[in-house]
Amino acid sequence: MLKTETPSTQHLDLDLYPSADLLAAFVDDQTAAVAAVRAALPQLQAALDAALPRIQAGGRLLYAGAGTSGRLGVLDSVELPPTFGWPRDRAVALLAGGHGAMFQAVEGAEDDRALGAADIASVHPTPNDVLLAIAASGGTPYVLGAIEAGRAAGALTIGFANNPDAPVTASADIGVTLDTGPEVISGSTRLKAGSAQKMALNTFSSSLMVRLNKVYGNLMVDVQATNAKLVRRTVALTVKATGCDEALARATLDQCAQSVKWAIVVIKLGITPAEAQARLARAQGSVRAALAA
Repeated sequence: MLKTETPSTQHLDLDLYPSADLLAAFVDDQTAAVAAVRAALPQLQAALDAALPRIQAGGRLLYAGAGTSGRLGVLDSVELPPTFGWPRDRAVALLAGGHGAMFQAVEGAEDDRALGAADIASVHPTPNDVLLAIAASGGTPYVLGAIEAGRAAGALTIGFANNPDAPVTASADIGVTLDTGPEVISGSTRLKAGSAQKMALNTFSSSLMVRLNKVYGNLMVDVQATNAKLVRRTVALTVKATGCDEALARATLDQCAQSVKWAIVVIKLGITPAEAQARLARAQGSVRAALAA
């Protein structure tokens, strides 16, 4: 039996626990998610290093999964544009059963290997694309079909699974095993298995964005000011990075299409927006390199 499906030997009387102990059981079990992701760091590093040149060459991040795993892929993909200014068409999430499966389970979709292959083929993968294939069990047919189609197109395939020696990790170019073991509620991989998946995806995609010059120091300098909160954030980030006052930050951001990285270069070097934009272009969007050039 798969580890993720094996009944836990702990908390055998879970249904009898008082509220405090019940809540603590779920929270305490999450520590295994952190340990599992930490153990997978060498695999995540290999994935990051292999993905970077493909994405730098114009590739896309493709996600494929079913159920909780697929929804976590969707979540990672939709958070990249506002956080890092990542183009929406370069983060494509495919979920077994289609968009409606985000909100309601589509029975049988995860068991359709041909559907996974067809969904990937429908977005026309290229050798510069990176497919993140996610399955807690590690044997979901939909995900295996997606990997097969991705590899056939020459895309880099990275398989995430919560069981050792899983078909998903074995069939992908790079396998990331997140060995979280049995769940407090037997087989409910929306618990720590899901937590480990989200952590691993966040870790991978955020690290990739740092390597793509979307971060200066630890500041998200490509954040998109799409609401009032994010407008305030762009101002605060500009002030933090330059030491200027809020008025100058706002005025400069207005001249720089609300781009934090652009405003930073203008303020720190005392140059025109056009000159700063040219420096950033030559530096492939790196604020640090643009300031040093």
